[in-house]
Amino acid sequence: MRIAVMAHCRHPIAAPFMGGMEGHAHHLVHALRARGHDVTLVAAGDSRVDVPLLPLMAQHYDRDYPWHQYHGTEPLNAHLDSHHAASLATLADMDFDVIHNNTLHRFPPRFARAARVPMVTSLHVPPFDALRRAVRDSVAPWHVATGCSRRHLAAYFPEGPPASARVVPNGIDLAQWPYSPRGNGQAVWAGRITPNKAPHLAIAAARRAGVALTIFGSIEDGDYFDAQVRPQLSGDIRFGGHLAGPDLAAEYGRASALLFTPQWDEPFGLTAIEAMACGTPVAAVAMGAVHEVLGPAGRFAAPDGAGLDRALIEAMQIPRDVPRRHVAGHFGLDRMIDTLQALYVEAIDRRHDPAPPVDFLPVELPPSLAVRGVEPALQSGMR
Repeated sequence: MRIAVMAHCRHPIAAPFMGGMEGHAHHLVHALRARGHDVTLVAAGDSRVDVPLLPLMAQHYDRDYPWHQYHGTEPLNAHLDSHHAASLATLADMDFDVIHNNTLHRFPPRFARAARVPMVTSLHVPPFDALRRAVRDSVAPWHVATGCSRRHLAAYFPEGPPASARVVPNGIDLAQWPYSPRGNGQAVWAGRITPNKAPHLAIAAARRAGVALTIFGSIEDGDYFDAQVRPQLSGDIRFGGHLAGPDLAAEYGRASALLFTPQWDEPFGLTAIEAMACGTPVAAVAMGAVHEVLGPAGRFAAPDGAGLDRALIEAMQIPRDVPRRHVAGHFGLDRMIDTLQALYVEAIDRRHDPAPPVDFLPVELPPSLAVRGVEPALQSGMR
């Protein structure tokens, strides 16, 4: 198949990855290429991958429009709208068999519906208003929407998902996260350092439990880091920086537990399954899909972190083969790619099926999407 994979463009698709979405896009395109598909990545132009790259924009948007400063503002929205519209217009003329949309932008789903373009849209985040409307209004047999957990998908379709919506858990290459049979009695935390990831809760729990903790990740919110993380870095609490995959895997494997502290409706938790693949059990706050994803490899505390010290001590007693077997059985990369390939074929095969009616609000179409006779449908379909 000729597959275009559209990535989220806040950060480049380049190691060391800024977050789970960047890692997901990188591993997805290379795994599809290894299966013999003709794959093009549509992403920020400063991405670094070993497949053809079609720049969605010259460089990732966080460089010019930092998210914490511009999120929800007209300048950033206009920047994203213009580049996504132009990219879709380009893709419409390139005869891809299917588009895998990971952008979190409202234009691609509506484009798929209006132009009958086979598409799989992976949602990755809890619903926000514009994306929720676009996904729900774009339901069609040739447009498959996926959530990474049952709870995640249900947030978009609380009344029950349509036939074209599926759960596709994230998958990782277990060879890149080697199993370690024993830990060192210490804990780790990994992820983007920002309030909704809440490493400060991990620090508090580790101190109460008397367990050494190392924090790894990119400092996304410098003010938060300076106010709530940096002052706590002393003694057995340290910051280990932002590591590339192999180095992070080694740190996971050395640890006896991962602390996982999301303060949002966590759709999945990629860092958790990476650590679990290395044999490291997880102590987590009960937010979002953590129970569903961690299963027997996790111990759980209240969403505000109460009892997380107890969960940490209990997690460290879980036999290390339990998390490894859990990831191998549910979250392997091959399993994810098998599922996605089947969804690509389904979207292609159902391109000419009738679609359910949807009520759209009229809006103005970006000029760059006036292609292939799609303009009238999109004028009534994009908002």
